[in-house]
Amino acid sequence: MPTRYAVIGTGHRSQMFLDAIAGPHADVAELVALIDVNPARREYHQGRHEAFAGARLGGPDELEQIIAEESVDRVIVTSVDRLHAEHVVRALDAGADVVVEKPLTIDAPSARAIQEAIDRTGRSVVVTFNYRYSPRNTALKQVIASGEIGEVVSVVFEWVLDTQHGADYFRRWHRDKTNSGGLFVHKAAHHFDLVNWWLADAPVQVYARGGLRFYGADAAAERGLAPLPERGTHDGPHDPFELDLRSDERLEALYLQAEQHDGYRRDQSVFAPGITTEDNLTALVDYSRGAVLTYALNAHSPWEGYRVAVNGTAGRAELEVVERAEVVPQGEDGRTHVDPSAVAVTADEAGARERGERLVVQKHFEPAREVEIPEGVGGHGGGDALLLRDVFVGPVQDELGRPSDHRDGIRAIAVGICGNLSLESGAPVEIAAAMGLDLQREAPVAAGQGA
Repeated sequence: MPTRYAVIGTGHRSQMFLDAIAGPHADVAELVALIDVNPARREYHQGRHEAFAGARLGGPDELEQIIAEESVDRVIVTSVDRLHAEHVVRALDAGADVVVEKPLTIDAPSARAIQEAIDRTGRSVVVTFNYRYSPRNTALKQVIASGEIGEVVSVVFEWVLDTQHGADYFRRWHRDKTNSGGLFVHKAAHHFDLVNWWLADAPVQVYARGGLRFYGADAAAERGLAPLPERGTHDGPHDPFELDLRSDERLEALYLQAEQHDGYRRDQSVFAPGITTEDNLTALVDYSRGAVLTYALNAHSPWEGYRVAVNGTAGRAELEVVERAEVVPQGEDGRTHVDPSAVAVTADEAGARERGERLVVQKHFEPAREVEIPEGVGGHGGGDALLLRDVFVGPVQDELGRPSDHRDGIRAIAVGICGNLSLESGAPVEIAAAMGLDLQREAPVAAGQGA
């Protein structure tokens, strides 16, 4: 019998899971319910796949009733981040297991509530960290776990979001930090999880700095920029920072045609007042075995990707990934005419920077060598398909420990949550004390490394 699924939160993020249920994993998964406050969004996804024609449609207030009446085995939570904990806890208490999109939740009290619900019900929560599965990140994990560069003493990790993808966080609900915990939680949960997983260790202290330096009305005024229209969906010429929802059929259906039901606007000006999410963030993170992470996130870079340097007692590993080399507006109206939430673009790129990835390892007193990275196919560097296999079919034996659960989810958000506390106080924050949870107790151990 296929596992029976309900999806709560049917915006853009749900599509990856819904396509997997209707496509490659239809033999083991059945969608029985689409749950959202907005009827247009749930109806849009129901109409995309013939297999979903009989799926029940309902609102979040019906979650427990739907779980009971439709015999739901697992609930996939892809709602707004601030609602994750509520939906996870309610699903667990109603008798279903949970798959939740990162971040697990956005603050310490709700993280404790999820842990208490798991302890109370004995049910499972899977947090989907697809970057673990990207071949380039797996290759770096293998280098570290092999011991080739010795014991890791420090990691320098810079992630840059470009003026297409990065800007999009400041058009939509993420612009209000109370919805998402800011980029420290919503976006950097991916990055902190990678470091936790690469090191097979748990973070213990965070010191952070950052602010809103580029987007928002104040930053724009300081640079002498004229205000943009309140929203990007309008006739006439467009600024490159505007998003016209009519330029993408899916965004138009999910948001422009759906806003009559809830008033949510997906195309707000990135230079408008009221933005509270930071666009530049840095953090120093101490790990339990002594390694130190130096982390930086920028959300207005001209290119997109990341650089990681791992320093060990026997050498150094360096990973550089260029996911998009440039953002160049196309068309007479100034719009880019691509989905702003997509990271990978297949257009030919010209210029000094080229899309690609490179992993270089160099031991002390030896020449550097380049590590071959298998080619990934699909989203997140090829990680999405492998993640979805583990979610729907079940994880296979994996010595690298890529499948993740709620403990990994808590460790990942703990860095960002405590980073936010450090931004407020200006002081370092002890993670265990601030979270009220023992992150070290069940820290993962990678092959070849001791606890």
